[in-house]
Amino acid sequence: MGKLALAAKITHVPSMVLSELDGPRKGTRQDAIDGHREISRRCRELGVDTLVVFDTHWLVNASYHINCAPHFQGTYTSNELPHFISNLPFECRGNPTLGKLLAQGCNAMGVETLAHDATTLAPEYGTLVPLRYMNADQHFKVVSVSALCMAHYLNDSARLGWAMRRVVEQHYDGTVAFLASGSLSHRFAQNGLAPEFAFKVWSPFLEALDRNVVQMWQNAEWKTFCEMLPEYAAKGHGEGFMHDTAMLLGALGWSDYDGHADIVTPYFGASGTGQINAVFPVTPQSGQSVPAAQASAAAGYQAVNRL
Repeated sequence: MGKLALAAKITHVPSMVLSELDGPRKGTRQDAIDGHREISRRCRELGVDTLVVFDTHWLVNASYHINCAPHFQGTYTSNELPHFISNLPFECRGNPTLGKLLAQGCNAMGVETLAHDATTLAPEYGTLVPLRYMNADQHFKVVSVSALCMAHYLNDSARLGWAMRRVVEQHYDGTVAFLASGSLSHRFAQNGLAPEFAFKVWSPFLEALDRNVVQMWQNAEWKTFCEMLPEYAAKGHGEGFMHDTAMLLGALGWSDYDGHADIVTPYFGASGTGQINAVFPVTPQSGQSVPAAQASAAAGYQAVNRL
């Protein structure tokens, strides 16, 4: 019935907002902003009606959660970086119908998921920053998914992504984009050193690790990447433990995925972290991807826990 038309790994660095303001940082994140606008353009061209954002700033301690209120509106200040994002206005349409369908599909596959449509809960900035550049005209509906998962296995996040794709394709009457909103390495600069690392990655090790991963994405080395994802998330300080990435790869077919990443905004450093905007072409996949994701991610996670 429906279609997953676009999948992407995207940045949400708050310095994008600073980049709009007069001062020394003005224009310094224009490449990331332009990347968001290009992804938005592609979504519009593909007829996407809803952006589903896997948000690594939405922390949850039990179950997976979907914020699918019918309408979002407010003013947001980041509790993490209030000097970067302060009094940011936001407004967009939600999609309760899709959100509830997604939760039903995930639960049917054994991934406990709750949809929240009658809620005052506002999206976090992992959703709001991309929407500022992708959806300023409120063209798209928006659904936000918790992806800072504190007590969850990566294999469950992969199964959640696959379940959500199946729901879209089998039960939703529309066209959807999945956006994994989170960085690569996420080791912030030590306190007091933030200005020095405004445009740098924290260490040569982390930058080399990230750049190698990006090359793997471009070369479609998904079997290797999926096997190393749990250890990469741990040793590479992956944002949100990289649950957003597991969700995205689960939706695409996990280690059976065969697409080559299209780098929209080249890899860059921000406050010590490694960032990118990359589109992953959506290719046909079989249901056999689910057990592959379970086995690969579970084994890797257990290996990391033994380190």
